[in-house]
Amino acid sequence: MKPKLLHGDYIDENSLLVKDGYLLIQDEKIIYAGRVNPLSNGEEMETYGMPCRSIMIPGMIDLHIHGAAGADVMDGTEDALLKMSQTLPKEGTTSFLATTMTENIHHIERALTQSAEFIEKQKSGTAEIIGIHLEGPFISPKRAGAQPKEYIKMPDLDLFKHWQKLAKNKIRLVTLAPEMEEGHELASYLTRNSIIASIGHSDSTFQEVKEGMEAGISHVTHLFNGMRGMHHRDPGVAGAALIQEELNVEMIVDGVHASPEMINLAYQSTGPDRTILITDSMRAKGLGDGTYTLGGQKVTVENKKAYLEDGTLAGSILSMNEAVKNMLKFTNCSIADIVKMTSVNAAKELNIFDRKGSLSKGKDADITVLTDDFNVYMTFCRGKMAYQRKEEKV
Repeated sequence: MKPKLLHGDYIDENSLLVKDGYLLIQDEKIIYAGRVNPLSNGEEMETYGMPCRSIMIPGMIDLHIHGAAGADVMDGTEDALLKMSQTLPKEGTTSFLATTMTENIHHIERALTQSAEFIEKQKSGTAEIIGIHLEGPFISPKRAGAQPKEYIKMPDLDLFKHWQKLAKNKIRLVTLAPEMEEGHELASYLTRNSIIASIGHSDSTFQEVKEGMEAGISHVTHLFNGMRGMHHRDPGVAGAALIQEELNVEMIVDGVHASPEMINLAYQSTGPDRTILITDSMRAKGLGDGTYTLGGQKVTVENKKAYLEDGTLAGSILSMNEAVKNMLKFTNCSIADIVKMTSVNAAKELNIFDRKGSLSKGKDADITVLTDDFNVYMTFCRGKMAYQRKEEKV
């Protein structure tokens, strides 16, 4: 296969802007990144020039996504996962955690089994599923949000071990409420086995969050949503997320799940090194207003908001590149900061920074090209072009 040469500005592994640089791809890997054209005259290659004022960044990693384009992880089918993998490069996402939700055991086990099978046979050229995010059912009924209360379970280590076996050890992140009985035992087991233990859908007090951290909690699921909020006599889960520097923090930056002002306030505490942008999107993403389902529940989507019949927010229809636009607008952060929040931090937390998270030699050729208005122009997934924006005819 001919090498591919990409020419343009990009953000390097040190979060520095490389002007007029080159990325050389061979098969699935980046084999050169620098300012000098690495190919001599006469070598056959595919060349890609970038639009004026565009920038190449590492492919974005979404740690928390349920669905898109009419498909949902809980459908438990290969077709649903394939549709998501094919669709997400349009928003610059090149890898993601297939995220389950609180449902009956049969549906959860079907989703885990199918996701694991899909992961083992997926090919380059679409967004890569790099593992599974188990969101629930080990959560607090007091902070269920859109998670169906009737399927919530107390943390159960034996049940988790069974599910991890079904998932062929592909569960990489678990959202749980550590204040629930046996929550610390589960969090400790996860941490010992290099699985991220995340506090979410939790009614923990600030002190209980600290105790959960001692047991292994290191991550916060969708800040401000599905958790005890801040109070001047108890910072709660939300306050702990801002105060405790050991915690990595997910944010849904759509202006709906948290106001722009609260996002900016949170970012002043978490900064670019602890913040991870996620979508938490459901199947309606990309399909417009209408009626859909989430966990067997009716969801109405209108005015960029997805909600249950009682008004509870039910995931989002946010894309990663829209999250980028919003984060830049709400916080005035830099594009280098965006790279940390959309790729670097997630890759490091998942212990895959040796192959993802930056544009450098030896890593997977996951590349997103953003135009000057931060729309996606082109996306490569492990060396293959997965998306290119069609130019409008004048």
